[in-house]
Amino acid sequence: MTETKFNIAVLIDGDNAQASLIKYMLEEVSIYGKATIRRIYGDWTSPHMNKWKDTLNRYSINPIQKFSYTTGKNSTDSSLIIDAMDILHSKSVDGFCIISSDSDYTGLAKRIREEGFFVMGIGMQKTPIAFVNSCEVFTFTENLLPVTEIRRDDSSVKPETASAPATKKKTKKTVKKDFPKFDVTNINKAFEISTIEDGGTYISKVGLALRKIDPSFDPRTYGFKTLTQLFESLDKYEVIRNDVNGLNHPLVKRK
Repeated sequence: MTETKFNIAVLIDGDNAQASLIKYMLEEVSIYGKATIRRIYGDWTSPHMNKWKDTLNRYSINPIQKFSYTTGKNSTDSSLIIDAMDILHSKSVDGFCIISSDSDYTGLAKRIREEGFFVMGIGMQKTPIAFVNSCEVFTFTENLLPVTEIRRDDSSVKPETASAPATKKKTKKTVKKDFPKFDVTNINKAFEISTIEDGGTYISKVGLALRKIDPSFDPRTYGFKTLTQLFESLDKYEVIRNDVNGLNHPLVKRK
């Protein structure tokens, strides 16, 4: 697939998505294609949707108004699903990205896949597994967060002279995240599926196999920027970096 031809409809559940991460969400979508349709659904008369208003024009997102006709309920999910089916049958895109952590879109994701279209999801790690596994690719928003740095006051810094007022020097401190340990079972399985005759395979092929086994698999979940870095941390595997036509296509094989 290429970015210029592979068009994706990005449909956002405004009640179940994080406005502060929209930039990173669209960057994630751009890995797989071009977001030609960008729509967000919600009741724009509600103060709850104010968080989105500053981002709509900046990221060229079309707001779709849906009123809450019953207290405690909204029509956002049904409206998004109806629009998705209209877009599906118009065949104006090659894939979909559903941005939500709501299990109500499980059936929609399955239906899109049945038609042979690419479907990805973006949501929080609390997203029900049924929705996650109904997508070909599912990215957790926790993996989209940039490296966070905070500033703290260092009170141990002394003034240069006795007459000078005491000042606090601001220093940067990187906030470290505790990453979970990953189960190598799926990694070993994906490697076996992808292995060629000489016992090695391209890491990119292993990545595709991993996504088929677990749509939510992402090396960033475990603190690695790429799958190559993850394999380099494993004792049982050896990574071989080689350039093909100026491009890096690393191989992996068992030691």
